[in-house]
Order: sequence, then C-alpha cells, then structure tokens
Amino acid sequence: MAEEIILQTRNLRREFGALVAVADVSIQVQANTLHSIIGPNGAGKTTFFNLLSGNLKPTSGQVLFKGRDITNLPLHRTAHLGIGRSFQITNIFPNLTVLENVRLSCQALGKDNFRLFSSHRRFRQYEERAREVIDQVGLTKEALLLARTLPHGGQRKLELGMLLAPDPEVLLLDEPTAGMAAEQVPELLELIQQVQELGNKTVMLVEHNMN
Repeated sequence: MAEEIILQTRNLRREFGALVAVADVSIQVQANTLHSIIGPNGAGKTTFFNLLSGNLKPTSGQVLFKGRDITNLPLHRTAHLGIGRSFQITNIFPNLTVLENVRLSCQALGKDNFRLFSSHRRFRQYEERAREVIDQVGLTKEALLLARTLPHGGQRKLELGMLLAPDPEVLLLDEPTAGMAAEQVPELLELIQQVQELGNKTVMLVEHNMN
C-alpha cells in the first residue's frame, strides 16, 4: 500500500522582480521517504525550501502539508505542525552545551514553551528526550561540552539533533554537509538515512555538489 502524500506543491512560483527563482513547481512527496534536490548554486533550491517551510511567501501557487493548505503560514507555525528546517549556515547556540541546545529545541515546541515556572516533571521529560536524541546522533560523549568546542562535523550533527528533538514528521535539510571535510560527509549522510528509516521520517535535502 502506497504511503500518503505528506507534502505537495501546486504551481509554486517565486519572483524577485524580473528574476524567477522558482518557476511553477508541482511535486508530491510520499511520507516516510528520502529525496534529494540537486542543482548548481543559484538554481533556486534554497528558495524552494524557504517556500515549503514558510520562511518565504510565494508569488503564486500552493504548499500543502497532509492535505492542509499552509502556503501563507510563517516558519514557527509550520514547525509546530511538524516540518523541521535546517539552513546552510550552522544554526546552534555556541555558548550552551550540546545537551542544553537540544533541550531548548524540545522546549521551544513544547506546550509550555519558555515559561519560567515549567513543572519539574516537564523539564525532566525534555531532558530525557534531549539525551535520547543526543545518543541517536552520536554525541553522547559530548553532551556536556559547549557547542562551540565541537568540530564542524559535530556541530552539523548537533543541528540535526536539534531538528529531531521535537519529533517532526518532515525534515528539510539545506546542504547539511556544507563546510564539512570530505571524509566526514559519508558518516553524516549515513546518519541522515538512519534517521529517515528508523524514525519513519520524510526527508528532503538540498545539495549543490552533484558528485
């Protein structure tokens, strides 16, 4: 039995003045699958992800998530619905520990968000979830290290963990291997594949290196 269509675009278009960055793109993405969007710099890949995640509004067309029109929803709303988005530039809190980074990601999309007096029980749940995710991305030994002390490959793993923390259904990974040494890339790509297969995630990743 075929998986449901979890993410769909209909004639999605984005213009910047006379420049057409995304030209009437229509796709259907099945749940629990992994896809790569490949093309050279300037092809509109990141713009397309910005449209999918609500970071940018289209000139015309639609974005649907599980059949719901989310075209004009902002980034924080799509995140609450279950779409996680990473960026080309590593997006972490460098002066917090690995554990604190992931725990904050759990809390950001939790019911009580950043309330000062969140219950101890809720805090413990976030802590447990954070440690589970840290184990999943292979940073168990680095849990109490400051994020800025990690090598670039470790920071990319941390960013993936922060995306996984609130348990999204869809992951949009924008050049997840950007800036990494060539020998580190296979390990991260294998981790992404494991996340997709074991976690029943839908993963779309952008890559400009067609090798």
